[in-house]
Parts: sequence; structure tokens; C-alpha cells
Amino acid sequence: MAKTSFFHDTRRTKPGLPSVLKVAICQNRKTAYISLPVKVLPKQWDSKKCMVVKHPNQQVLNLHIKGAMQVVERTLFILGDEGRLPLMTAIEIRDEIERKLNPVKAEKKQEVEKRKTLFVTRFKMFADSKKPSTRGLYMHTLSRMRAFAGDKLDRLTFEDITKEWLTSFENFLAQTARKNSRNIHLRNIRAVFNEAIDDEITSFYPFRRFKIRPVATPKRNLKVEELRTLMTFPMEDYAVQYRDMFILMFMLLGINMVDLCNLKEIEDGRINYYRAKTGRLYSIKVEPEALEIIERYRGQNWLLNILERYEDYRDYTHRMNLSLKKIGPMKRVGRGGKKVYQPLFPKISTYWARHSWATIAASLDIPKETIAHALGHSANSVTDIYIEFDQRKVDVANRRVLDWVLYGKK
Repeated sequence: MAKTSFFHDTRRTKPGLPSVLKVAICQNRKTAYISLPVKVLPKQWDSKKCMVVKHPNQQVLNLHIKGAMQVVERTLFILGDEGRLPLMTAIEIRDEIERKLNPVKAEKKQEVEKRKTLFVTRFKMFADSKKPSTRGLYMHTLSRMRAFAGDKLDRLTFEDITKEWLTSFENFLAQTARKNSRNIHLRNIRAVFNEAIDDEITSFYPFRRFKIRPVATPKRNLKVEELRTLMTFPMEDYAVQYRDMFILMFMLLGINMVDLCNLKEIEDGRINYYRAKTGRLYSIKVEPEALEIIERYRGQNWLLNILERYEDYRDYTHRMNLSLKKIGPMKRVGRGGKKVYQPLFPKISTYWARHSWATIAASLDIPKETIAHALGHSANSVTDIYIEFDQRKVDVANRRVLDWVLYGKK
């Protein structure tokens, strides 16, 4: 049976300041609290008589306390008479009493709690917990959902996002987006559902029936012969630096552009950095061929001069990808001598350096464990806590890859 009591809560109050009076509701060894609009000093509360003493407004405060007692007793009686009380938790009893004590406040609180269970509210909260780049992806998903559902989106609960809703949303996306892009939006929605279930906001899960079908990843790597062609192909002067940066990225185990741009120095023949995407520590041995390219593009404040010549790494990456895609035979046509390109690798991008290194390493029978460690892909994160991987294996693997690509040595 539920028990209630009034007590003066001085636990978080500094000495000499008044503390709030609370109602404690105990049920099945769990306790919930209701704060009353009554604050008094410790000497002004008589716990035995359950009343305020030696206070200028004690009469008004005691009337309020007496009224609260009557509401508590009446609510418990009604719940017991209806047979609901034994089945309720302390929090449920508290909420029921609060609705009787202060209907306006309870209604506002209920509205706030309701908003927390709305899908859009939880989606925004989830997005805001991510770093800026990831948050941008989630907000793009939200914009596509709003384009699909309009103002109705703000009123949708998790239970409204059914298999049928997801199917209709995917069909809407199919009008303008490819399968991979659609899958990103759907996975973002699924991630919000997973967190809401973990937080006990909902138990509804449409993804048990709605499956996100993966698509085969298109080729994103250069074969050894293609990589050698890229290294030696005669190209326009402006494109040489972009080709060199691609080769440098390859020689540094497919390092990401953001990390390449932010490198500061070489220490004892190695570059050490925390990867921007994962925060994981990397240590890469700088081979002589890589050092030769670095020296060609040395910066004053950075290891490379990229950020000293361009606004940011995104700007440089964009220009680099456009230039890489143009590499190939070029001729001028028409009276104005317009350049017409015949690209050797029309879909190439900076990501290809990473994929190319991994593919070539695998072709040399370098163990998958070593390749995974080089790329920062942990095969067993629990085991990694206890076992320190021998970085020399990665150094040897990279040397083997470079010897095969540059000199044809296996």
C-alpha cells in the first residue's frame, strides 16, 4: 500500500536559506516527490505536527499544507477504491496527485512530456547531440521528411512512423535521390528509433518489418597499372599538385584530406595525429617517396601549404576532385580553342586513395588484420584494449605496397 509523508527538504539548500516542503510518495520501495510552493527555514517547520511555525505567513502556509493533505488523502482513497492503487508505481501516483493539486501546471507538464515523445522533437535532440558535420546530415534528413509530410510532421508520434509511412517516404525520395542516399535518410530515422527505445520513450519499431536494402558499392579504387598511369601521365601544370596530393594520400595509408591538411610536423620519421572522424590516434611512417612530395609542398604553419593557399580543406578537396576527374588526353576544338577532355578516371575522388591502398595490400596477401589496423578498422575492439598491435606490421605492409606500385617489386 502506498505511503505518503510531508517533509522539509534541506539536502541541497545552503545554510541560512529557506528550503522547499515536499510530499513523498512511497510504493514498492520506490519514492517519488512533489514540491509544494512552500519554502521555510528549518526552525520554521515542525515535523511532528506537520505544520509551519514562527513564520509571518504561517496561517496561510498551513492552510495550503492542510489543503494539500486533503488532496493527497482523497486521491489515494479514490485510487484504492477503484482498485488501481496496488498496480501503480510511485511516479504514476505522484502524477495523479499533481494533476489534482495543480491542474494547470500538470497540463503544461503533460504537454512538455508529450512533445518529448513526438518524433520531430526526439529527432532534433538526437541530431543536436552529434558533432556539426553529422548533425548536418540528420538535419538534411529532417528537411526531406518535412518536404514529404509538410506540417503534419510536427504532430507525428513514433507510432505514426509505420512501415507504410516509411515505404511512402522512400518512394518520395526515389524521385530525386539514388538508393544509397535514400538509405542514409532511412538509417538516420532508424538511429532515432533505436535511441528512443533505449530511453523507453517508445517500444514501437517499424524496422522489424521495413528493411533497408543495401546496394553494392561501386568500384572506388585504381588498379596497380592505373595508379602507375596516373603517376606518369603528362598533364596540365595546374593539375600536377592535385595528382601529387592524391599519391601522397595513397603513400600515407589513404589518409583523409582533413587530416592531411591539419598535419603539423614529422617526428622521428613519423606523422602522429588523431583522426578527425573517429578521434583515434594514428602513427604512420613517412617513406622517402612520401617525404619527397611533402618537401615539395612544405608549409610554414602546417606540414603542407594547403591551408595557407586555400580557404579550407573542403574547398581544396572540391577543386582536387574536379581536377582529378579531368586527367587524360585533352584537345582544343572550335575557334575559341575550347578544352575537351577524355578522362582516364572519370569517377575518381580523394577517397580512391584509401580504397586503392587497401585493395593493393590485399592483392599482396597482406593479412586482413594488418590492413584493418592500417585503416583504423578495429576487428575486435574489446581485444584491442588488452593487446597492443605491432605497428611495425603496418610499416612493412606499406613498404611492400609502395615497392610493388613504384618499382614492380613483390
